[in-house]
Amino acid sequence: MNEPRLNIPEWTVSELSAALKKTVEDAYGFVRVRGEITGYRGPHSSGHSYFGLKDEGAKIDAVIWKGVFGRIRFKPEEGLEVIATGKLTTYPGRSSYQIIVESLEPAGIGALMALLEERKKKLAAEGLFDEARKQLLPYLPTVIGVVTSPTGAVIRDILHRLADRFPRRVLVWPVRVQGDGSANEVAAAIRGFNALDEGGRMPRPDLIIVARGGGSLEDLWSFNEEIVVRAAAESMIPLISAVGHETDFTLIDFVSDKRAPTPTAAAEMAVPVRAELIARIGSLAQRQLSCWARSLDARRTELRAATRALPGADELLAVPRQKLDALSERLPRALKANAEIHHKQYLRCAIRLSPQLLRGRVRAERERLGNFMGRVRRCTEVHRDKRRERLATIEGRLTAAARANISAHRVRIVRDRERVGALFERGTRAVARLAEKRSERLHRASGLLAALSYHGVLARGFALVRDQAGLPVRAAFAVNSGQTLDIEFNDGHVTAVATAARGGTPPSSTSASEPAKPEPARSVPAKLKPRRNGGGTDQGNLFN
Repeated sequence: MNEPRLNIPEWTVSELSAALKKTVEDAYGFVRVRGEITGYRGPHSSGHSYFGLKDEGAKIDAVIWKGVFGRIRFKPEEGLEVIATGKLTTYPGRSSYQIIVESLEPAGIGALMALLEERKKKLAAEGLFDEARKQLLPYLPTVIGVVTSPTGAVIRDILHRLADRFPRRVLVWPVRVQGDGSANEVAAAIRGFNALDEGGRMPRPDLIIVARGGGSLEDLWSFNEEIVVRAAAESMIPLISAVGHETDFTLIDFVSDKRAPTPTAAAEMAVPVRAELIARIGSLAQRQLSCWARSLDARRTELRAATRALPGADELLAVPRQKLDALSERLPRALKANAEIHHKQYLRCAIRLSPQLLRGRVRAERERLGNFMGRVRRCTEVHRDKRRERLATIEGRLTAAARANISAHRVRIVRDRERVGALFERGTRAVARLAEKRSERLHRASGLLAALSYHGVLARGFALVRDQAGLPVRAAFAVNSGQTLDIEFNDGHVTAVATAARGGTPPSSTSASEPAKPEPARSVPAKLKPRRNGGGTDQGNLFN
């Protein structure tokens, strides 16, 4: 039977865990681990991310701290094969080892393509790639916004091509087109152009070009991020994507209103060729002038043909002339006949308007007027009687209402008078009770004042000593020889001069050659300060 080895050192669990942690961290330090992400459920409520990396034979726990998670370019996704770089350490709480991830990248082009296809399906399912959402590009934009790097060759190619075709005002929003944070900058630039006010200090672009030169899939990955794709989909300004070369494609190409194979082609799509446009306008103007000349010749020919077909002026006026001559011959006879007819009518009217007939008509009208006057008088009398009756009725109603109102007011006055009397009695009693309470409070305050006053102490034979400044003297060592003192007794003040001091010694902090300064007395509250015989208000407190 083996005997226990008593010479083996004894470890606690914490000491052993700390030793293992130090050994693992010193032996490995930073490592790069390739594996498939498993068990990832998104960031924890604390902001940290926990998941595992596995292959065919093993699995290791991985942690991304909150600060690192916001900086890494590729976010972890379930089932994605990645290469994680970080520090190997242990977790004593579970007796396990884990890797603290500092950076994360896909493991090769295959992983990136798989992630790209999955993201493409997700965005397509949301309808971001539908053709119905795409806008038409303006034919001749006034202001063009360009989102690209200000130091690359892309912006120079675009500006050069725009200057050759049709010079336009260009606003450049400088961004990083590669690396950490580039996707956020591109999305912010697109949203920033859309946030500009029309007619503001900074003009709002009529067209946006998002451009970048060619590169590998990793270099162009910023334009595959969801934040960039969603910003392009939300843009109310038409957008052209010109990312990479003709063979390259990114997710922003599917959501943009127009895809250009190169940045130079994007500039060609944005504006027409000025010279061609001028030539086309000149050609259209020449064609319009030719058409107008041909139309004018055709109208002139038609007018000549119509002139030959129309009859002459004499032929047109022959019939009207004959009618005029015939009517001229008939006019004198017609005038004579018309005058005779009107004379006969005048004679008939004159016969009917005899003096007797007019006198009879006047008498009839006078009788009619007399009848009307009688009817008016009768109507006036009837109307006056009705008004009198109505006024009498209203007067009776007003008299009854006034009597009722007077009686009601008398009852109300009596009731209010009784109420005022009751309130006066209650007020008298309340004032009396308040006066009693205030008197009792005054007696208690005067008793408290007498109890706290230092005059009671002086009445028992004590005295209060003050220096020339009026401050109380509390110790003999504070008095110098020849110093003038004011001594207050119960019945008055006495002035004295100190000849010698006898008593205690001053505190150690005070020099023997320097007299100790008297401690200033604390003041008694203003309500409790007694007055000296001289009438002053500077009074010390004997209870300090």
